[in-house]
Amino acid sequence: MLAYIAWHRPAAGVQKAGYERALERFHRSLARVPPSGFGGSRSFRITTDSWLEGSVGAGIAGYEDWYLVDSWSALGVLEEAAMAHGHRTRHDALARLSGALSAGVYRLSEGHPRLEAARVGVWVQPASGHAPPTLADLLADGMDREAAGLWRRCLVLGPAPEYCVLSPEAPAGVAPTRLPPGWRSVVGVREAL
Repeated sequence: MLAYIAWHRPAAGVQKAGYERALERFHRSLARVPPSGFGGSRSFRITTDSWLEGSVGAGIAGYEDWYLVDSWSALGVLEEAAMAHGHRTRHDALARLSGALSAGVYRLSEGHPRLEAARVGVWVQPASGHAPPTLADLLADGMDREAAGLWRRCLVLGPAPEYCVLSPEAPAGVAPTRLPPGWRSVVGVREAL
């Protein structure tokens, strides 16, 4: 399972309510006529996105969209579908309202892709030279594998952390006191639109 993740916020002068309506319309359009290999999508209002150009604050909402696909081929189909007849109007309407954007593709390493239960996103950036064999055990410690997922970045389209744990609550393994020296973690509460 892969996830195309886009972090974004409205352009200057765009009202939050109108931006969120455009987001909801685009996601509903994909759900109504899903492309082949598409596993669903979800948009979240977030408070933490330090890798998005500029910072979220001063009343400016940030958003994180997850688009699940079952393969790299399905990611290409999703890209084509978003710009094709049936979705293009909704896509273009949203694009006209968008400001800063960063994105990446992540692969599910462990657990389940339960976007509906993901109230917390913990983003982890390891120190250079980390030892991958122990990583999943460390980050997933305390993670309910039926309700949460550990994701690893496999393609980046702008700055983004290497790992993400999506979960109903932050598992013990991602607590800052548990991470090795030099590692950073950002815990973000998310609200589904």
